[in-house]
Amino acid sequence: MRKKIEKTDAEWRTQLSPEQYHVTREKGTERPFSGDYHVTDTHGIYHCACCNAPLFENEHKFDAGCGWPSFDRPLSENCIQLGDDHRHGMRRTEVSCQRCDAHLGHVFADGPTHTGQRYCINSLALNFHEGE
Repeated sequence: MRKKIEKTDAEWRTQLSPEQYHVTREKGTERPFSGDYHVTDTHGIYHCACCNAPLFENEHKFDAGCGWPSFDRPLSENCIQLGDDHRHGMRRTEVSCQRCDAHLGHVFADGPTHTGQRYCINSLALNFHEGE
């Protein structure tokens, strides 16, 4: 794992759009079907919008019909961290960037591939690098 990145809220606000800040630093969620990447099928790697750490490969992306980019696995187990999320009266597993603690989305055990996982990730938390 790379060195942990820590910044002040003011530094994150300078770097990110208000929408990205809300999703990644305040654990928000973008509206379904509103993100840039829920239909992307070009070969490449999705990186953290906050620290540019590589997170997901387009090869492991699938259409879950939920309105957010969905993947059946991360690029590696070392690039993300999982935690309990009990907000909004639900019990979910939050997915965050291991390097900068950015909120990415949630993972559910209802994926259609052999992993059985559906990493439901906000487009605003990602930057796509085509061809990697």
